[in-house]
Amino acid sequence: MWSYEKRLQFPIKIKQTNPQLAKVVISQYGGPDGELGASLRYLSQRMSMPYPEVKAVLTDIGTEELGHLEMVGTIVYQLTRNMTMEEIKKAGFDAYFVDHTAGVYPQAASGVPFSAEALAVKGDVIADLNEDLAAEQKARVVYDNILRFTDDPDVREPIKFLRQREIVHYQRFGEALRITLDHLNEKNFYAFNPSFDTPSAKR
Repeated sequence: MWSYEKRLQFPIKIKQTNPQLAKVVISQYGGPDGELGASLRYLSQRMSMPYPEVKAVLTDIGTEELGHLEMVGTIVYQLTRNMTMEEIKKAGFDAYFVDHTAGVYPQAASGVPFSAEALAVKGDVIADLNEDLAAEQKARVVYDNILRFTDDPDVREPIKFLRQREIVHYQRFGEALRITLDHLNEKNFYAFNPSFDTPSAKR
């Protein structure tokens, strides 16, 4: 299904070691609103998506999120690859270091490991797409918060790129929701399941 292009979507060349910042950025790797959860959510939702054009949106964005996962992992690694023991202790990075050294492990900034509980796959078109809209907004907020913690342009520029892509994804999911509503009964304003919610439905 995929062909891997051996380059990042946006160049990342971080010169300054900063494990304290890495502790924050890692939330977009394996946190509840991070790129790992996003990619798995969309690529899982696409399986039961009944409309080909919306399924294509989920496939495209889910695939792109894998590229974003690679970017965030690269940022975390470059922020920590040359850290000294003094920097580790000063940044409070010691607990992570004991378990993972400078490896990139999927967890939230709080230290909670990635969990599939962060995924929302309902198998209902309206529920899933509204979840996706919310997920993109939450990810955008996390990137906003990360930008508040750094003035390093080597970090800010790729983070700003990732933030902008969340906005684009939000717009695309909005279009997907409009396409979905066009497929439904126009009188079905709340997008209920017609088999249960029409007057003629059996109780």
